[in-house]
Amino acid sequence: MDKEELKKLAKDKRFIPGIYNYCDRWCERCPFTTRCLNYETSEKHFSDPEAQDIHNKLFWEKLSEVFQQTMEMIKEMAEEQGIDLNSIDTKTIAEEEKQLKQSARNHECTQSAEMYHQKVDNWFDSAGSLFKVKSDELVKNILLEVPDLDPSSEATSIKDAVEVIRWYQYQLYVKLMRAVTGQLKGVPEIIEDFPKDSDGSAKVALIGIDRSLAAWGILLKYFPGQEDEILLVLVHLEQLRKNTEKAFPDARAFVRPGFDEKPD
Repeated sequence: MDKEELKKLAKDKRFIPGIYNYCDRWCERCPFTTRCLNYETSEKHFSDPEAQDIHNKLFWEKLSEVFQQTMEMIKEMAEEQGIDLNSIDTKTIAEEEKQLKQSARNHECTQSAEMYHQKVDNWFDSAGSLFKVKSDELVKNILLEVPDLDPSSEATSIKDAVEVIRWYQYQLYVKLMRAVTGQLKGVPEIIEDFPKDSDGSAKVALIGIDRSLAAWGILLKYFPGQEDEILLVLVHLEQLRKNTEKAFPDARAFVRPGFDEKPD
């Protein structure tokens, strides 16, 4: 896909402007993929299975192509706005960004999110054998046709819970880093009355926390022997939720394009 085709797509009215800025990147479960420009361009660039494999040369060629097109469009936009990109002090900006990211990493929410993804890894590392035992138990119940039990449904619930936990495990940190960085950076006075990007990113993190809490609740139900270990994770995650809501009190009210808007 060339630059002109990308520009044409960007003007297509079927796409919801900015919807991809506040999503969880779980395209397989998203009802808005047909209205997402980011999804459409990704599909066009990486439709070839080889282009989706980071170990394949084609992947890096496609990625380079996307980068090149992006840089060309940035240059065009800068010229239209009368901005000389060569006059920008990139060294100073890079140093400021470095300090900003370090401050964001030291924030209570991001540190807690980083601790959470380690706790998740620790639990799954220690509970690996439990899934084998549970699998054998479910297969046995299916074969025996035990009354009042639905092992297939139980297996699906466990699988879904694990997928949810694993999907948001690292994303919470990424979204909170963006939220905290945006909050520390602040916004220009001219747009201070508009919804803040930091609140939008924090909302995505909060939704991920909510879903993760629910998923851990499912595992707690099916692995009662792990009650103490899972409760420790739940307590940590619940505290992260409270701290995030405290740091971003307007996050829940943020209206994400498409997701939180009433259909036409």
